[in-house]
Amino acid sequence: MAERKYENKSKKTENDLVVGKIPPQAVELEEIILGAIMLESDAIVQVADILKSESFYKEAHQHIYRAILKLSEEHEPIDLMTVMEKLRKLGKLEEIGGPQYLAELTSRVNSAAHIEYHARIVAQKYIQRELIRISSDIQDKAFDTSSDVDDLLDFSEKELFNLAYGNIKKDANQIDTIINEAIKQLNEASQREDGLSGVPCGFSEMDRITSGWQRSDLIIIAARPSMGKTAFVLSMARNIAVNHQHAIALFSLEMSSVQLVNRLISSETEIPADRLRTGKLSKDEWSQLNDKIDRLYKSPVFIDDTPAISLFELRAKCRRLKMQHDISLVVVDYLQLMTVGSDSKGINREQEVSIISRGLKAIAKELNIPVIALSQLNRSVETRGGDKRPQLSDLRESGAIEQDADIVIFIHRPERYGITQDDSGRSLIGLAEIIIAKHRNGEIGTVDLTFKAEYARFMDYDSSSLDSIGADFNLNPAGVVTLSSSMNKDESFNKQQNNKNPFGNSSFNDDMAPF
Repeated sequence: MAERKYENKSKKTENDLVVGKIPPQAVELEEIILGAIMLESDAIVQVADILKSESFYKEAHQHIYRAILKLSEEHEPIDLMTVMEKLRKLGKLEEIGGPQYLAELTSRVNSAAHIEYHARIVAQKYIQRELIRISSDIQDKAFDTSSDVDDLLDFSEKELFNLAYGNIKKDANQIDTIINEAIKQLNEASQREDGLSGVPCGFSEMDRITSGWQRSDLIIIAARPSMGKTAFVLSMARNIAVNHQHAIALFSLEMSSVQLVNRLISSETEIPADRLRTGKLSKDEWSQLNDKIDRLYKSPVFIDDTPAISLFELRAKCRRLKMQHDISLVVVDYLQLMTVGSDSKGINREQEVSIISRGLKAIAKELNIPVIALSQLNRSVETRGGDKRPQLSDLRESGAIEQDADIVIFIHRPERYGITQDDSGRSLIGLAEIIIAKHRNGEIGTVDLTFKAEYARFMDYDSSSLDSIGADFNLNPAGVVTLSSSMNKDESFNKQQNNKNPFGNSSFNDDMAPF
């Protein structure tokens, strides 16, 4: 039966769906595929990862293909007689038309020469039918006024997400093509002055250990609250975008885009956040702000502050940013605030976090860029004795985070626990230890950085700057440092003060805006 083409109509009534139209199908090719498999049993290897039983339009063909798959799983020979016997055991032989129909299938084909090409056409028709089914279901639910819109969006996301991930497969490549790609990357790295093969983070010792953030890697940066996770990735984002001109996407689930930009302004201009909050700056400070913010203003950074973003939505936005702006890095702040949409119903939090971590790794591989996700640590760090350095077992809510990550990094600032000197008497005030606890493709270790709390800024380690930082703090009798951290302040930039703002009425408060 010939296929009828779909007609586009400018107007549709509520009941005008796909009634009276033949869904996309290729029954003749289905018959050829099944006949070829029963003639040449090895042919199943060529189509097993392309087709599933639901891919066949005709129900009888679905039953036959299931029987063939069962024989393959049981390592049994596949031919006319074995398929017939398997169908008889499953009680489906008469339902598919009996032995005569199986014999007719084998008589319609001479070989399995083009079976893979035929299988891809059948798979394509199946995807088209599924898209029609999904769109029809969405339309029915949309016309139902009693349905919740959020549930409808979750349903739509889930159905399309499952269809895409269930049917888009990547073929295996022969090793020679992969070696050529590896050599190409080595040549590109050798021609770079810094010798890095990945996206540089801007901290020299970390770049030496990691050779930059590598493509398709999932990097987890974890710490207890107030250790400076957000400040760390913002400092890194500034280095990547301003110094190296790599476009990055920053998804902030906790802080607004304006708060993040205010932190970046404070870090870039070295004007304390509390002075930016009041807007009462001196003439020199306004000049300093005007001079230093220009590079930040032109940097290719894109911020999205959608709260509780779902994995599906994140993936869609990352794909669009990759296509439109060729982003080199994605940052998610932070992982535990993400959702999996309607998939969260009936599963516990640990399972949900596992789905999210696997999804972030899948995004990194699909877009071939590094993905950095911030994560919380559990409270066991606080109760632990000694130096209170975090461990992999401290990752909160799911062991899947450790399993899926290519790199796991902890941020540890001893001064937060009242530890102000090490065993040799060195001041630890302003010192941040970046602990590389897991590195799938390289060494592990600890990198010392300098943290300037008044600007919420991380910098390469400088012992002289730590000494000056330490001189600015007074210790109480118990030896505990009391810090006024800008991380706990409201950093909204007040532009309505007596001093004139040189940037006029420009605003950074967009859902996804470059600055």
